[in-house]
This record gives sequence, structure tokens and C-alpha cells, in this order.
Amino acid sequence: MRPLMPLLFAMAAMTAHAQDAASPPPPPTALVIHGGAGVMDRDKLSAGDEAAIRAALDRALDAGNAVLMRHGSALDAVEAAILVLEESPHFNAGKGAVFDADGGHQLDASVMEGHTRRAGAVAGVKTVRNPIRLARAVMEHSPHVMLAGDGAEAFADTRKDIERVANDWFDTDHRRRQLDEARAREQASATHDLRGTYFGTVGAVALDRDGHIAAGTSTGGMTNKRWSRIGDSPVIGAGTWADDRCGVSGTGWGEFYIRAAVAHDICARVAYGGASLAAAAHEVVNVVVPKLGGDGGAIALDVDGNIAMPFNTSGMYRGWVKPDGSRGTAVFREDGAREDSANR
Repeated sequence: MRPLMPLLFAMAAMTAHAQDAASPPPPPTALVIHGGAGVMDRDKLSAGDEAAIRAALDRALDAGNAVLMRHGSALDAVEAAILVLEESPHFNAGKGAVFDADGGHQLDASVMEGHTRRAGAVAGVKTVRNPIRLARAVMEHSPHVMLAGDGAEAFADTRKDIERVANDWFDTDHRRRQLDEARAREQASATHDLRGTYFGTVGAVALDRDGHIAAGTSTGGMTNKRWSRIGDSPVIGAGTWADDRCGVSGTGWGEFYIRAAVAHDICARVAYGGASLAAAAHEVVNVVVPKLGGDGGAIALDVDGNIAMPFNTSGMYRGWVKPDGSRGTAVFREDGAREDSANR
């Protein structure tokens, strides 16, 4: 019997090798993020600031992709990526949120899980360090989808895992200068013109190994906004959408994104019209929104791992990790060669 043992071991090894060879590859994962679209002049963005912005985008990609690589959920990946961006002063969310007309900050966020259609959102919160985390708490620990203002703050009081800060924790010198400039323009023109004051919103869309998609968006809104104005970022279907085949996070002039239901429209064109993700996203962002008078961009991801990042402004902070593991970041429109490769 002893001479048979090596043969048996060899046969077992060959069988295991054949099974491994026949095993399908692991399901694809993918991640795409944005830090806002807007009019970005290369000569007005220093090399140091651009490097810092790209570094923040890379850290967000690292955080979200690490979740996906350990077979975590798309929802966890989206939250992880957005938390990094909310902690950076370079974006209009969390620490870098813009000032409102009263000299304070009001923050909005939303999150959606595609395969369950669960969603949560908060609007006009003032003391929540990470609004995306509170939006998820609304989704998971309340019977509601959206909470606003004092009610959202009261709900946050019931959650020990939601960190609170004084409103001035969100202050940055850069955003203070933007408020001063907006007030000066308003005084000179005697109109409350908000054009171009909303850039820097952050968002993420992820696809996990179970084939599930999630999307989320977080923002400080518009510089010098009045009357507790709320834009598209916390509005499910406008600034954020995810279903079982598509997810979107938008960034732009919120009033127009709400009117066009931008995030849902992109995914609806994929689901009901048979459009490719790239075609659907391009049509909505570059045709529908400008026709109404708005501008901005969006990131989108489908169940096959295809990524789209259209925008109709001169730039959009963006980053991606494709199913094959390749990744990148981009800022300006002329970074299009890298973006084009990501959209394939």
C-alpha cells in the first residue's frame, strides 16, 4: 500500500489544480469618487494645493477600496471614502464646508443602498462632524428617509456613535474669504447671485463582490445661501441614487439637479432605455442640465463595473478604482486621457 501513497497525493493535487483552474474569477469590485465640479483655472490652483487635493482623493480611494478588498459592503465602502473627504478642508463638505449668509454652516448628506432601495438623508445639520454617518443612521435606525434641521440634530442626540462639534469647527480661512467675496458681489450688484458658489460637494459610488451598489453624497451647500436653502445632495433621486444595476452621485447647481432628477434619470435611462452607462450619464449632465440652465457633473457606476464621470464645467475633482485594480485621479478637463481610460 505504501507505494500507492505518492500516487494518491499526486492525483489529489491534480484534482485540486483542475478545480482551481475551473473556478470563475472573483466578482468585480469598483469605486468612483468626486470632490466637486466647477470652474477651475489651472493658473489659480497652486501646485501645492493640487497635490494636496489629489492626495486627499487617493486617501479616500484607499479607504473605500480597502473595504471592498476585504469583501466588505458597497455601503461601508461609500461611507469610508466620504468620511475621508469630509475630514479634508479642500472640499465643500464637513471640515471644508462653505459659510451661509449668517456666517455659519449648514450641511447636507444622503446615502442609498441599491439592492434594498434603503436610503437615508439629513439636511441643514450644524453640529454633526460627519453628516454621511448621520444619513446612514437615519437609514438604518429610523423609520424615515430624510430628517432636517433641529429634528436631525435631535435624532443625532440619540446616537452615541455620531460625533458632535461646535459649528465653528467647520470654519476655514479659504471659505471665509469666499463668503467675503460673495457678500461683496452681492452688495455691488444688489442681487443674491449664487452662481458658481456651490462647488466642492463630495460623493462616492461603490460596487462590492456581492454585486451590490451603493451611493452617497455630502455637501456644505452654497456659499452665502439664505433661508436654510437645501440643494440636491440630500434629495434621493436628485443628488444620490442607487438601484440593483446603477449608482450615481451628483455635484452641481442643486436647483437644476432637483428639477431634472439627475441621479435617478441617469440610472433610469440604463434600466428602461437600454442606454450604456456612459451614454446615459453624458446625456443627462451635458444636455439635460445645461438646457435647463444648470451646470455641474456626476459620477456613475454600473453592476459590470463600468464607470462614467461626465461634467460640463472646466474641471471636476475625481478618482476611480476599476475592476482590474487600475486607479487614478483627475482635476481638470485636460486630464481627459486618464478619464477616458477609466470610462472603458
